[in-house]
Amino acid sequence: MKPAAMRRAYLREASLMIALASVAVRILPAAQVFAWANRSQQHRKRFAVDEMDWVAWSIEKMSAKPWLNASCLSSALAAHAMLRRRGIASRLCLGVARDEGALVAHAWIEVGQDVIVGAETGRFTRIAQFGGGRTIRGPIQVD
Repeated sequence: MKPAAMRRAYLREASLMIALASVAVRILPAAQVFAWANRSQQHRKRFAVDEMDWVAWSIEKMSAKPWLNASCLSSALAAHAMLRRRGIASRLCLGVARDEGALVAHAWIEVGQDVIVGAETGRFTRIAQFGGGRTIRGPIQVD
């Protein structure tokens, strides 16, 4: 497939997945959404760096579009779905932080030790992660 056609295909898929994830976050109970994110991986590819880069690029590009109104959670869910479709094991991580006295939340995707989607994770304390068939929750630490 030519690069231009590949870009269009990934952007179309990313916009559809972000839209579906946004609807799911709004209408489904959180337990159901995170149960889906926590399903075990059916098949795994070990070396899929190109596909992982394309997914990350397309999600970041489409998340920036104002007409999609994508939150970090819907972007992370969309990326998680796209990576799972390609057999790439990923983790959906949730974190919290204080911002001028208010508690803020953030969602991001990790593959191995690398953050793929939702890069500003340094100031957030991880409270949960989903993926690989198990949920890991850490202690909530609020300063």
